[in-house]
Amino acid sequence: METFWIMLGLPAVVLLWRRFPLTGLLCCLLALHALVLAVGGHYTYAQVPLGDWLRDSLGLSRNPYDRIGHLMQGFVPAVLVRELLIRTSPLRGSRWLPPLTVCACLAFSAFFELLEWWASLIGGHSADAFLATQGDVWDTQWDMFCALIGAVVSLLLLSRVHDRQLASLRIAAQPSVTARPSCTTTATST
Repeated sequence: METFWIMLGLPAVVLLWRRFPLTGLLCCLLALHALVLAVGGHYTYAQVPLGDWLRDSLGLSRNPYDRIGHLMQGFVPAVLVRELLIRTSPLRGSRWLPPLTVCACLAFSAFFELLEWWASLIGGHSADAFLATQGDVWDTQWDMFCALIGAVVSLLLLSRVHDRQLASLRIAAQPSVTARPSCTTTATST
């Protein structure tokens, strides 16, 4: 279930690449997010060794890899949503772009929490590994809060770099202007 998004997203990017290439920044972030999802899917989020190491090193009460995953759930989609809105809507340069980007990330995070809830209703105790709540009754709220932090931090840190890459992408997409032979004819005297 955790890797479903990779199986859905990778073919979509490949199929649409010629018509809608993505910035290098977004491609790198999507690859990093896919790695986080794949590791979480392989071990289950509550049992990822990196999270165990962080828990032990920082004296935490739980494996924090789930929180890292939810930070990424806001951080990476913020750049994705921003790129889609800038390239396909009239929001480029608008003051509404950052808040709408954050709202889209929070909406996705809330939808994901609903998916987790439905999985727990359908799967019962077998869904516990997928949920990775680790006994935290506030896990859902923490997950959405982490996505919020990830989205805001992403916009604050990466918007300028993203704007430069989007400008380069627009320049590369424009057809080059070449000198064409003139169609005018000159009168010749006979």
